[in-house]
Amino acid sequence: MRVDISIIVPVFNEAENILPLTREVGLALRNERRTYELLFVDDASTDETWERINAAHQANPSVRGLRHGSNRGQSAALWSGIQGTTGALIATMDGDLQNDPADLPKLLIELDRADFILGRRVRRQDSWLRKVSSRVARLARKIVLGVSLQDTGCSLRVFKRSALDGIFPFNGLHRFLPVLVHGGGAKVVEIPVNHRSRTAGVSKYGIRNRLGRGIVDLLAVAWYQKRRLRPVQIIESECSSGTQ
Repeated sequence: MRVDISIIVPVFNEAENILPLTREVGLALRNERRTYELLFVDDASTDETWERINAAHQANPSVRGLRHGSNRGQSAALWSGIQGTTGALIATMDGDLQNDPADLPKLLIELDRADFILGRRVRRQDSWLRKVSSRVARLARKIVLGVSLQDTGCSLRVFKRSALDGIFPFNGLHRFLPVLVHGGGAKVVEIPVNHRSRTAGVSKYGIRNRLGRGIVDLLAVAWYQKRRLRPVQIIESECSSGTQ
């Protein structure tokens, strides 16, 4: 069944957070007149995440689940969600409850003036190491890519599906999606959003799986941004349109 809004949540070993997140999303969108679906993409979890997703679906048909046969990472889960949904509007968020679903309505409203709305986390409830690494990454993006977006690492986003035109999947896409969309000519706007402490589950990220890969991805995206074909205005001649 086609819906207006597809909410995509990549998850890995987040069993304790599935049902609370489902309830919070439903509460946040209780006054939303457009139809929506909540899609959890399970990246081959080894705990009871998939069982909780099925339980959520039984209680609420607007909740769906997709499951990877093997662990492929957050970017792959995000892309599976994009391919597995039909909403003209897409929202994404993490499955650890650090993103606040209550922010969804105000982000959706902002789509009236932009193509891609990116959350900017205020008063981040992260470790000092993650905060410092985010600042370093932001500075590197500004220097290498010439992009001044403050918080491209925030997973709480809403955007028009049309903003993805020309975007291709790669490992690291979830980090650079706002940059690539902006580079393709879409209007990107950042909005302050709430950020909460993790209360269940374990973080999947550390300095070892962020630093080296992040540098490689940054250089690859910088090369692509310089080489990508930009949208151009095409004027058709009278003879080619069949005019005599």
